[in-house]
Amino acid sequence: MLRRTFLSLPLLGQDVFVRSPGKGKAVMAVAYYTSASGVAMKSMEQRWSRSDTIDTVYVRTSADNGRTWSAPRESATGERRAGGMWRKHPRAGYVDPRSKKLLEFWMEAVLPADDPLEGLKNYGVYYSIDGGPARAVIVRGQDAQHPLPGLELGRNGFMLGDHGSMPVTAPNGDILLPVEIFPAGPDGKLYNPGGGYTWSEAAVLHGRWRRGALEWTTSNRLTGDPKETTRGMVEPTIAFLDSKRVLMVLRGSNDKSPALPGRKWVSRSADGGRTFSAARPWTFSDGDSFFSPSACSQLVPHSNGKLYWLGNITPENPRGNRPRYPFVIGEVDRDSGLLRRETVRPIDTRKEGENEILTLSNFFAHEDRETHEIVLYMTRLFALNDGWEGDGLRYRVPV
Repeated sequence: MLRRTFLSLPLLGQDVFVRSPGKGKAVMAVAYYTSASGVAMKSMEQRWSRSDTIDTVYVRTSADNGRTWSAPRESATGERRAGGMWRKHPRAGYVDPRSKKLLEFWMEAVLPADDPLEGLKNYGVYYSIDGGPARAVIVRGQDAQHPLPGLELGRNGFMLGDHGSMPVTAPNGDILLPVEIFPAGPDGKLYNPGGGYTWSEAAVLHGRWRRGALEWTTSNRLTGDPKETTRGMVEPTIAFLDSKRVLMVLRGSNDKSPALPGRKWVSRSADGGRTFSAARPWTFSDGDSFFSPSACSQLVPHSNGKLYWLGNITPENPRGNRPRYPFVIGEVDRDSGLLRRETVRPIDTRKEGENEILTLSNFFAHEDRETHEIVLYMTRLFALNDGWEGDGLRYRVPV
């Protein structure tokens, strides 16, 4: 496991990007570019008071690379409808460098009892192009009720991971979108062989531009061994290692089986993301393993030619989701697809006297187009029993 402490990393800055309105509401805020060049940006301030539910979203725009912002405009993410509560979970936008179009993805569904776990049966994935009408993500040959092979919305659905599950553009112009799939068992109920909180599989959808929209196909599915990861393969993040090889890093879990090592998992594709290998524990490039809680992560390609990974590495074996600190950045070896131990550096961690429930996760990162730092949006979240709290922070990380 970890044989020495991380290298130190000076931060150019950390500031409050969006302040929480008060006790009981945590803010998770992200910002992203809205065009293929220039510094116009959009910000989404998500307010949370319980797990896996966005109470509402406030949207702002900036013309000067996030130095100043417009007045916030509310965008509803919940509404009472016939059959239950409609819920929407938007994700950070992505500008396709080939088509120059802004793609914004989200998942939504009507949840009969407004229980977040009902999303596993009901969520579908949608997108817009340059702010246009909503379009459902449906694999070629499927239909709106059965958007992917083996899915029937209302029985089992699919969704996006957190903001780090970003699309990427392939050399041939296809849009690759990593997704989570909730399989149904032979009895038609959600399949959960690991006995954890949930069980999911992962896949990469390929969107090819046809007549101004995306026509979707799918890779093979990745499923975990329930004896090694009790929640399967969760929240995939992907990046190209070169023109053909695609790296996928996944969240696993030892939920309900804490004797198992908490890991990140890795899979590779040699054919541009059409087929992926069986997932294996992700390690350092020297072969040593490391611990990581069940939490999202993100691969971030940089204009300097390097590929960075952001996520949690813990010195001891985690228990399920916790602890979600320290939060680190490291460089991925583009030949092996493994994490270079000597480059792993801390960005933030729990401070002396802080509650152990601190969560450093549910984040988004991108390269600043002017300074080329990694800009990280993350909340120092305290999901306390008497009310959630946490401001949305912005970190500037030199690389």
